[in-house]
Amino acid sequence: MAKRIEDFKIIDNKRISNDFFILDLSAGNKLPDIKPGQFLQVRVDGSPETFLRRPISIHDVDYDNNAIKLLIQIAGKGTETLSKLLKDDILNIIYPLGNSFSIPGLKEKVLLVGGGCGIAPLLYLGKWLKSISITPDILLGFRNSERIIEYDEYLKIGKVFLTTEDGSKGEKGFVTAHSILSTLKYDKIYCCGPDSMMKAVALYSRKNNIVCEVSLENLMACGIGACLCCIVETVKGNLCTCIDGPVFNINDLKW
Repeated sequence: MAKRIEDFKIIDNKRISNDFFILDLSAGNKLPDIKPGQFLQVRVDGSPETFLRRPISIHDVDYDNNAIKLLIQIAGKGTETLSKLLKDDILNIIYPLGNSFSIPGLKEKVLLVGGGCGIAPLLYLGKWLKSISITPDILLGFRNSERIIEYDEYLKIGKVFLTTEDGSKGEKGFVTAHSILSTLKYDKIYCCGPDSMMKAVALYSRKNNIVCEVSLENLMACGIGACLCCIVETVKGNLCTCIDGPVFNINDLKW
């Protein structure tokens, strides 16, 4: 698939928590086919400390309005600068990058598992699944109730189950301790979040013979496989997360 470098206009910049915000972006040209799980690289203008583009998951795509949404967590100078963008500001983007989640069978029971900012690519995936008549269950994990984001949006896709580490909302503990994993059976799990969470979900999936795909959040500089800073060890050798991923079947990873 051909990559594009384009200027997008900011439609809205919505702060949804202390450190999370959503950028709603309008494309000047007709959007290409964007697959669930793909990402983009944004140029951060106005931030002298930010030399490299930042990789960001595609949170949602609206072909009718030729727009995309990005769910971003403030984690440094670059993302802090992005959080201050105003309506009609311009954001330069390289997209769509990386591979995508695979297509499940129509009769397969699907679970989406996300933690923190890792929930970002699962919204578009969930909407895409719903468009082909697959209604997934969704399991989301957060540190506490104050950090829960996008809950209502995921409710539009399927049944949502929550965990919080302090028990302030949903079940207490990590996502792998949620009761649905011992009471419901799934054919396929799609997962994104902190490495420790994804490895725990991978272990659960292997023990229960469930097909599992994870979207890695490795550091990336170029997004096109040139800099080799996002290498991941796999059974097929060292691969670039940005071009061979970010989505991997857990059986291909040396976890």
